[in-house]
Amino acid sequence: MNMSEPVQFKAAELRGEMSFDVKMRRHTSWRAGGIAQRMYQAADLADMQNFLRQLPTDEPLIAVGLGSNLLVRDGGLRGTVLLMLGALSELRMDGENIYAQAGVPGAKLARFAAANNMCGAEFFGGIPGTLGGMLTMNAGCYGSETWQKVQRVQVLTRRGELLERTPQEYEIGYRHVQLHTASEEFFVGAWLHFEQGDVDVARKGMKALLEKRNASQPLDKPNAGSVFRNPPGNYAAKIIEGCGLKGKRIGGAQVSKKHANFIVNVGEATAADIENLIEEVRATVLQQTGVDLHPEVRIVGERID
Repeated sequence: MNMSEPVQFKAAELRGEMSFDVKMRRHTSWRAGGIAQRMYQAADLADMQNFLRQLPTDEPLIAVGLGSNLLVRDGGLRGTVLLMLGALSELRMDGENIYAQAGVPGAKLARFAAANNMCGAEFFGGIPGTLGGMLTMNAGCYGSETWQKVQRVQVLTRRGELLERTPQEYEIGYRHVQLHTASEEFFVGAWLHFEQGDVDVARKGMKALLEKRNASQPLDKPNAGSVFRNPPGNYAAKIIEGCGLKGKRIGGAQVSKKHANFIVNVGEATAADIENLIEEVRATVLQQTGVDLHPEVRIVGERID
């Protein structure tokens, strides 16, 4: 399928890399999905600003990091994918805070904090994504969440305007972040605060979390982390397992036998296989328990009829 269409950019003013007809399975942790019409990997933040200033305002646009919480339907994506990974990689101390850009992986952020004698960032090592995605969904694990550490954030508007915002400007909850005022913008960086501590304690804590993650999650197969949000006072994995759905399979997609809130690609799964399995698990749980599980993975793109 070829969806390439000419969009007029002032190429001499752009320093990044534009690709066409990009297989999104290469950019999602599920290793499934259709083709993106265009993908732009900026050289840096200034280049990303310049790109957005030139992009038509009616052009469909989606920002992607590691693609670890994303399912792209088999019909693909029209418009442009803005690739954060490799483009927004700055990570440094800024006074008593850490400044990290949206393309910084969680594990790298956790290691940087430990190396600077900071405690409380260990949980970032257990989140398989980049900071931009973590800010977007208030990602967390083992009792900690991203926005608990945020002092302020840096965003780019659709027109390429660079702004700073505070947590007070957002409605923040469990796997939920929403700006109080309507605006199409993307997280491109954040200032995070952690307590001073012992580097050895931080590293031991990070190692313990990673060992727990490796023991409990099916990391040997392509997956997107937890598929459903935990209902209040309960665990999605426990409910799904209680409905006898562990090992349930549609095509190449399977409810993990190791962790019931994971769906794994066990062999050339299509995006439709994965989405259909998500819908079947949700319907079965609702029918058997009355609990309506809400997906925390983002599903985008066009279906194939």
